[in-house]
Amino acid sequence: MGTAHLKFWPAHAERTVDVPRTHLFYNLEVSARRQPGKAAFVYYDNPLSFEALRREAELLAGFLQRRCQVARGDRVLLYMQNSLQFVIAYYAILRADAVVVPVNPMCLTGELSGYAHDCGASVALLAQELYPRAAPLAGTVLKHMVVATYSDYLKAASELTVPEFVQAARLSCGEPGVVSWQEALAAGLEPAPYQNGPDDLAVMPYTSGTTGEPKGCMHTHGSAMYTAVASMQWFQTQPEFTLLALAPFFHVTGMQGSMNGPVYLGNTVVILPRWDRDAAARCVQRYRIAGWTAVPTMIQDFFANPDLARYDLSSIRRLSGGGAAMPAAVAQRLLDSGVTYVEGYGLSETISPTHINPPQRAKPQCLGIPIYGVESRVVDPQTLEELPPGEVGEILIHGPQLMRGYWNKPAATEAALVTIGGKRFLRTGDLGHVDEDGYFFMVDRLKRMINASGYKVWPSEVETFLYRHPAVREACVIAARDEYRGETVKAVVVLRDEWRGRLDEQGLVAWCREHMAAYKVPRRVAFVTELPKSGSGKIQWRALQEREFAAST
Repeated sequence: MGTAHLKFWPAHAERTVDVPRTHLFYNLEVSARRQPGKAAFVYYDNPLSFEALRREAELLAGFLQRRCQVARGDRVLLYMQNSLQFVIAYYAILRADAVVVPVNPMCLTGELSGYAHDCGASVALLAQELYPRAAPLAGTVLKHMVVATYSDYLKAASELTVPEFVQAARLSCGEPGVVSWQEALAAGLEPAPYQNGPDDLAVMPYTSGTTGEPKGCMHTHGSAMYTAVASMQWFQTQPEFTLLALAPFFHVTGMQGSMNGPVYLGNTVVILPRWDRDAAARCVQRYRIAGWTAVPTMIQDFFANPDLARYDLSSIRRLSGGGAAMPAAVAQRLLDSGVTYVEGYGLSETISPTHINPPQRAKPQCLGIPIYGVESRVVDPQTLEELPPGEVGEILIHGPQLMRGYWNKPAATEAALVTIGGKRFLRTGDLGHVDEDGYFFMVDRLKRMINASGYKVWPSEVETFLYRHPAVREACVIAARDEYRGETVKAVVVLRDEWRGRLDEQGLVAWCREHMAAYKVPRRVAFVTELPKSGSGKIQWRALQEREFAAST
């Protein structure tokens, strides 16, 4: 890796960062001791102090250990939308010396079951509105469930419009092994002294990685601590800043930038579980929000609000994010209005950032430069030889935040993590190049993945569901360009003869919505009489993809 990027290194930052060699829960303990009454998180104008967060996490950890028999190193599913309970649950699992397995709240029963089977989880902390999806697993796959009701934490009325699913009253869950959140806390069970340290597993987000099979990325307290601290340092975040949490906590971007990092520093974070541009603007004005991390589609929508001039947004110091490139025209409009959107790059395998733009010299549609302790190269995908600036190749990453490997998948781990010159590098599967200043840019993907508003969709997984429909003879899922989402999911389908004329595009989309998470559902469907195939009979998805992009261009 060259050193050209060091010319643009943030002036305030050293080249390295000192990261505590401690357990992640210790960050919460420290913040609770320093500022016990300070609001750690605010949810629809209802605050939760650092001390209350610590105490409730301890009580829930005691319940996990003593009633749910959660032992050190056990995996526990966390299946909620952004909320106070999500944060409490996350830290409770850590306090129980267990491993957090965050699950996208869009996932349905089959997907939830797949994660539980793969990681061996028998306990889940989940939200009430998601319980109907988990209920079929009660007593079999999942032996214990603690069900949270968001409205339990709405003690005071809010100036914001509170969604119905947040306002919903607590329901009774009478199945064996299923208890309410309040019951779990009321049990008053204290946890055992914690044992884990920086080298023990802490969190295991799932990714499709370089194949369609979901894989758990094994992250230690140390690797999670690294990006939580590094991202805060990069942006000179001060404990006095109030931040806005818009990115989902189950995803590594929101988890680190809007939860673990702020808990480490002692920031107050205002939580919104669903994107609402008016609510976001009201929060900025009321709480003097200094910044937030979000995908470009949210930023675009926020600044497209015709009523934005009504709000005082002068407190905003930075806007950052990634997951998809910010369109150049939009980035320029933001710059013209005095706002810089700082883009970065990271993966589940690196538990968020490996590259971030220098805040004082950010380039649009750019991944940024390697942050503290990261070495990154662009190499020939076949030979792994490093390529000179300007040439397109696969992006490789070496750094302290690399995962330990994929859970129980040694072959996939060996394929993803390669040793070059005695250093372990992650093969990202992303094609890019480095410019003369040492900034990294993404061009395409080696891996077949669709990036819809920052959500990663693996086509083969969607195809697997499509083939379950009795009308589908063949299916190929590709990316289609979308002005708002960047990319969206398109299914090219050959129907069985007896179903032609009986099923239309809307009917197939409606069926998909019943069987897979909303972000995976094809937004576009094309019925064809045949799909292009190779001489060996394999469907040539790349030909369809190139044809689609050519048509949109």
